[in-house]
Amino acid sequence: MQQSPRAGREGDVLAVISQSGPTVSFFDAADDRHLDTIQVLAEPHELCFDPIQRLLWCTATYHSGYYNANSGRRTELTVIDPDTRRIVEVVDLAPEHGPHGLALDTARRRLYVSVEASADRPGGVVVIDTETRRPLGRIDTDAPGPHWFAVDPAGRIGYATNKEAPFVSVVDLERGTLIAKVEVPGSEGLAVSADGTQVFVASPYGSFSTLTEQGPATGIRVIDARTASVVDTLSTENIVLPVHLTSTGKLLAGEMVVEADPESRLGRHAPGRLTVFSADTREQLGRIEVGRFPLTITSSPDGRLAYVACAVSSTVDIVDLQTLERLARLDIARLGEAGAHGLAYIPRPA
Repeated sequence: MQQSPRAGREGDVLAVISQSGPTVSFFDAADDRHLDTIQVLAEPHELCFDPIQRLLWCTATYHSGYYNANSGRRTELTVIDPDTRRIVEVVDLAPEHGPHGLALDTARRRLYVSVEASADRPGGVVVIDTETRRPLGRIDTDAPGPHWFAVDPAGRIGYATNKEAPFVSVVDLERGTLIAKVEVPGSEGLAVSADGTQVFVASPYGSFSTLTEQGPATGIRVIDARTASVVDTLSTENIVLPVHLTSTGKLLAGEMVVEADPESRLGRHAPGRLTVFSADTREQLGRIEVGRFPLTITSSPDGRLAYVACAVSSTVDIVDLQTLERLARLDIARLGEAGAHGLAYIPRPA
């Protein structure tokens, strides 16, 4: 008899950001019970759980609004104890601003945070010591809007996707320098393969102002890390924003189904899609309908469950990746257009 995908998750927790909440909510991963909600700074975007320090990091990106349509960029990261659900500290990165993407290297105890450009410096990545919770330095990416960031398994090479810039920035994390630019027509989410040889990048950039224009083919660009070049494209019917790789080698892509709408900066959305590929064979394994505007994806540590946060419907779809069936949908409270955003799966304390 096949084991339930919920089995063994007692004590595990799912954390979910509401961008316009502005909140972080906590749910029991075994039965989806709402456990708690805490208020955070305006416009929270992404979450990252550090299992060594057992702390949850949360970026606060803008005072209000969205990328290229905001009232000003914030400078803070909020550090949360996920067990007590209390804020431990607010770390101010000023003069760096617009923190968004988060990537963790537990072996070296480093957290990497993408930040946007200023008048006198390009966008980049701030390096933070996760023990002291203080910045150690900054690596330029030579692009105005680095948004997502990922680190290879060895912790030596990092990759920043850049919305409008026509390349993915490749940085040497040990030397703190930009070492390559991989040509792509703008980029969104990304993931690095378990062996570090491939990088999967959502491209092109999902600009709501150009949705009705004919542009580059939508999908996921496959980058050969050894040559820093695109070697394949996994085609999709729609623009992809989030990309996630599970522990079992399934590549998850969130497709946005949208039309331009003069009444909304976010466009007019239909239900999105979670499309699943094999990272090894690059074959499409299937897809399932999810909420409107899938923006963030994560998975359970065993790779059985996917969690898809959808900003416009403000929902999180929980999907069984073996059967591609939706097991549940969480409703996330919001105050504005954009709701559910960043996600983090938090295993119970050992």
